[in-house]
Amino acid sequence: MTGLRERKKIKTREAIRTATYALIEEQGYDATTIEQIADRAEVSPSTVFRYFPTKEDIVLADEHDALLLEELRSRPADEPWLQSLRQVMHKAIVGLGTGEAREVTRLRCRLLAEVPAVRSRMMESMSQTGHVLAEAIGERTGRDPQSLEVRVFAMSLIGGLMEVSQYWARTGFRDDLADLVDRALTIYERPPDILIP
Repeated sequence: MTGLRERKKIKTREAIRTATYALIEEQGYDATTIEQIADRAEVSPSTVFRYFPTKEDIVLADEHDALLLEELRSRPADEPWLQSLRQVMHKAIVGLGTGEAREVTRLRCRLLAEVPAVRSRMMESMSQTGHVLAEAIGERTGRDPQSLEVRVFAMSLIGGLMEVSQYWARTGFRDDLADLVDRALTIYERPPDILIP
């Protein structure tokens, strides 16, 4: 059970994130300041910085890495690796595909495609996400998660999923996100003709 202090921290984090998303929608990313975010969230600027070192971190922060690893660990041990990943990604997308979560996901994808500072920060965080994914791959396959092959595979998956989100934003969110993720994961199972000499 979560204690009072932890619940207050979660509430503060969410207030900061909600304020940030609303301000960005109203006035744009560059015009949104930490001071405005703090004011809207009813906290001090130093509190914002205590929770999020940069504005980019507010936009990109989520708990997906921990949830991804937990979900992958819960899949049947005899299930093919890419099938496990596909199932976990579908479950995550379903959670992002409705109501407010869908709008936040679209905003984040749009900012990732349009704002160099957000994209740059995402590139930095991809290494950590790749590490988490490599650990999960290592657990499932018995391979060393620090081996070149596992790291390259994990990072190529992360990069591919990042490109899916940018493609989705660039094309006006017209395609179903789950279908785009399926198409991307299929490349690892069956490379398209263009990749085969």
